[in-house]
Amino acid sequence: MNTTHNEHERILVVYPHPDDEAFSVSGTLAKYIDGGAHVTYACLTLGEMGRNMGIPPFANRVTLPGIRKQELIEASEAIGIQDLRMLGFHDKMLEFEDPQLLEDTIMSLLKELNPTLVITFYPGYSVHPDHDATGAAVIRTITKLPVDERPIVHCVAFANNQEQYIGKPDVFVDVSEFLDRKMASIRAHRSQFQAAELVGNRELNNEEIKKRFGRETFWTYPFE
Repeated sequence: MNTTHNEHERILVVYPHPDDEAFSVSGTLAKYIDGGAHVTYACLTLGEMGRNMGIPPFANRVTLPGIRKQELIEASEAIGIQDLRMLGFHDKMLEFEDPQLLEDTIMSLLKELNPTLVITFYPGYSVHPDHDATGAAVIRTITKLPVDERPIVHCVAFANNQEQYIGKPDVFVDVSEFLDRKMASIRAHRSQFQAAELVGNRELNNEEIKKRFGRETFWTYPFE
């Protein structure tokens, strides 16, 4: 299945950390936005417990939250996101958060925005406990809605064993025309991008960027 950029008019993205959006969904969002979609990005934390402080370090434990907040704003602007919500939960603590509070927060967004598409992490197959806790909270909340009121949910997964358990992705988005915005959103997260060592000791050329970042894949969540 290939998505078209006019398919959804109201999209809600729920991720736990600044930079989650840049690497996994920025091209898709840019494509949808160019097609007239309104995107709300609900970022649960500021990634304030992250270990990366830039190379060479320019952040510290005290300044990192403010730096990552500004990076998130710049990345969202690069993508074209119209509505950024920073929800103020504690980084690396989402798995211990009151489940009802998470669900109430997400339900409030669903009721306000009435999205036709929600994008989040696939619970159990997204490596980081915050990723899994976020995806699980989104799925639990949407399950509470009547079947005919549930938005479609596209999930990002990148565990080693994911296809063995959840099959192959069923949504493939060619974002090659939006790589300028995707790379700008990635580079906006300066404290994280350099430390991720995505490009090694040199800049990737255009062909390498297209090969590595030109397609984004998702799993449509199979509600029972």
